[in-house]
Amino acid sequence: MAEKSEYSDFPQEKVDHIDISEDMEEEEFVHEEHQFTWRAVIVGSLLGCVVAASNIYLGLKIGWTFGAALWGSIFGFLILSFISKITRSIFGPKENAVCQAAATSAGGLSSGFVTAIPAMYRMGLMGNSTPQQDFVPLLLWTICSAFFGMFFAVPLRAHFVINQDLVFPTPRAAAETIKSLHRAGSSAAKDARDSGRAMMASFFSSMGFALTGYFIPGIFDGLHILYWIGKAAGSTAVMNADRVWGWFFAWDFSFFGAGLMTPGSTVFSFCLGELIAFGIAGPLMVDSGYLFKKGGFVYPITTAGTAQSFFLWPGVAMMVVTAFAEVGAQAPALYHGVKGGVMEIRNLIRKLSKKSALVDQSGHVSKDTTPEHELIPTAWWVSGLFVSGLMTILVMYFNFDVPVYATIGAIFLSFFLAFVGLQASGETDINPTGAVAKVCQLVFSSIPNEDITIVRKTNLMCANISASVCSQSVDMVGDLKTAHLLKASPKAMFWAQMIGSVFAIFVAVPLFILYAKAYPCILMKSDKCQFDIPSVLAWEQVCRLLTGEGSLPKESLILTGVVMVLALLNVVIRVKFVPAAWKPYWLNMNAIGLGFIAPSPSIPIAMATGYIAGQIWIRVSKSTHEKLMYSVSAGFIAGVGIAGLMKAAMTIAGVQEGGITFGLPM
Repeated sequence: MAEKSEYSDFPQEKVDHIDISEDMEEEEFVHEEHQFTWRAVIVGSLLGCVVAASNIYLGLKIGWTFGAALWGSIFGFLILSFISKITRSIFGPKENAVCQAAATSAGGLSSGFVTAIPAMYRMGLMGNSTPQQDFVPLLLWTICSAFFGMFFAVPLRAHFVINQDLVFPTPRAAAETIKSLHRAGSSAAKDARDSGRAMMASFFSSMGFALTGYFIPGIFDGLHILYWIGKAAGSTAVMNADRVWGWFFAWDFSFFGAGLMTPGSTVFSFCLGELIAFGIAGPLMVDSGYLFKKGGFVYPITTAGTAQSFFLWPGVAMMVVTAFAEVGAQAPALYHGVKGGVMEIRNLIRKLSKKSALVDQSGHVSKDTTPEHELIPTAWWVSGLFVSGLMTILVMYFNFDVPVYATIGAIFLSFFLAFVGLQASGETDINPTGAVAKVCQLVFSSIPNEDITIVRKTNLMCANISASVCSQSVDMVGDLKTAHLLKASPKAMFWAQMIGSVFAIFVAVPLFILYAKAYPCILMKSDKCQFDIPSVLAWEQVCRLLTGEGSLPKESLILTGVVMVLALLNVVIRVKFVPAAWKPYWLNMNAIGLGFIAPSPSIPIAMATGYIAGQIWIRVSKSTHEKLMYSVSAGFIAGVGIAGLMKAAMTIAGVQEGGITFGLPM
């Protein structure tokens, strides 16, 4: 799961049996004269567009999005292998990596359309216009978010991929999958066929299940066990645990797949956070009358509000402090990485001035073994960052009325917040773009302008910059991790990302318009909506809160301070005192914070179910788990998303949902 959670530690047990080595035995694979090919990037980009369609649906539905790395790796292999046989050309793992990089880029450009953009329409900040009428401004914004974050990520590779050597679960899984598919011999060919069949089976089964649920929601929605137990026992409290607080089992194959790939420490820490906030403390505080209800945001806020609003900031604090504490633990390597980047820029300027280059005399030895000619030149990302940054400033000013100084400030803040997303994604495979955005919203809660519309546009769009930078940076660095494990060229991956982003630009906006037309409740207040839009509501209500419609309760601020200290201590203890054998099982405060933020217990329950199923699978057949687990996971995730796109099309066409509600709470 690349995920890119609004609110998407690799398990050591999985690392041990996957047996990934940093030193790839190249003699196992064919020699590739050309890593970057047009057939690879076109196939990868088209596969990524499929995932983009699913991500818009999932993002609006539950606030989560997923990456396309595994999808692009396996389906890219099947398609490009067929093409190479017809053309009698060489197809190897490095070209396959280029294909998955293009898929990742094309599939990941959705964060703004499931958060800030709908929130602005709901708040009336876009006037009376519709997304169709705002096509050009939305397209320009998409271009900015596509490229700016990508250039942003290049200098961060040294810290996260080389020096810190974070696991990055899904990129690592993509690298191992590609290696297994390309190994020579009949057994490898059989593994490739089995992987493709497993992915196709899981894809169509999850898609079929989700589509059937459109017509038979009662049976295919979930198992509301607590509700029926409470009803039989006459206990309203037990019934409300299901009906009000959401403690039921949902048939959500996308999160079953995510749970298969996610470490047990992360899954159960996520469950613990959810249990504390929405299973114990939240219900008790509502029963006492201190809080109004479970979810949503009550405004103007004059009291403590809801459980969701109360636990939002403690959750964000845990995630942010954990990420920065991990960065601090790697301070020496980070210092040398930043110093090296500054020296590269200075040498570029000296080269233009025909002066001799500066020499690093610090004695620091880089761990990077990539040949110089395969590295991304400094001039590329520096110039790209300048041009895309300038364009972002202009688009924000002329199309969204955001002051120039605010955009510049958001750009600088985004650099530091990108560390949060990369640290979390590198360890847990969950990209906390929501937490990153909340920090930016807090910083831009007040600007010197009397027009409340401009103040709120600035709040949302500056946070949108940070979230988009975080999302794209994680995608790019993840691809560079895959390339590092495969000894592929970072330069080839860079070009694949560039071209995949072009495809994404012309897919993201039409998809958003499609969903907005099919489900108008996304953009306006409604008592009934097919989408929970949790991310949109969070962005909207945090913006209202920070721009004058209330204040944070004192108790929530106290809890925020306490969990910040605990998060910092947790990292220090784990890094300094916990034995290596225990670290994979150590409490993950980042995931606990995620549980505080996401008021949907069915999500961690589904993930825990997937994780437990994976552990049973390992004990029943460890070999098939190694070969097929990632294929099955990717198929589950993509199938649910494509089913969502088909549901949107059916809604626009007037196809009515089914009325069979047997099994649902009254």
